[in-house]
Amino acid sequence: MATDNRNTRVQWSEHFSVGIPEIDEQHKTLFDLIDMIHTAILDHKGTAACVEVLDELVDYTRIHFGLEQSLMHIGQYPEYEAHCALHRELVDEVEALQNKIHSGQAAVSFELLHFLRNWLTKHILGEDMKYAEFFALNEHSDLSAQAQRTGTIFQKIKKKWWKFW
Repeated sequence: MATDNRNTRVQWSEHFSVGIPEIDEQHKTLFDLIDMIHTAILDHKGTAACVEVLDELVDYTRIHFGLEQSLMHIGQYPEYEAHCALHRELVDEVEALQNKIHSGQAAVSFELLHFLRNWLTKHILGEDMKYAEFFALNEHSDLSAQAQRTGTIFQKIKKKWWKFW
């Protein structure tokens, strides 16, 4: 029997915690934004409403990746370059989809939603847990304070910083 992905919601749980409160809060926001797209599709809010949330998700993802990458660099995470490459790949994929949606060549759909949900959960449980384990084993206790400072800076310069990324 096939599963209907239309009603499959992915919600935050402690299972997704990387142990850095600021990163966990940002991950929760990413889950919430994906859920908002899901709700907008289910409630037939229209393309404009879906695109608005998708645009916010893309912007917030860039901010989140910037924070993660800063912490990995500061914490001398050995897989920093590979992790950054994964971030760039996702940004490229989502920007391509975003451009297709903005130009009318594609629509916000359950397939897009499925892609976003799968990528987020697999990325957190796979790649992000690797740096979480590295930081925990190497006792980077100051990372939470650094994450808070860096996150505040990224929020202030929101849509400008990634142009140089």
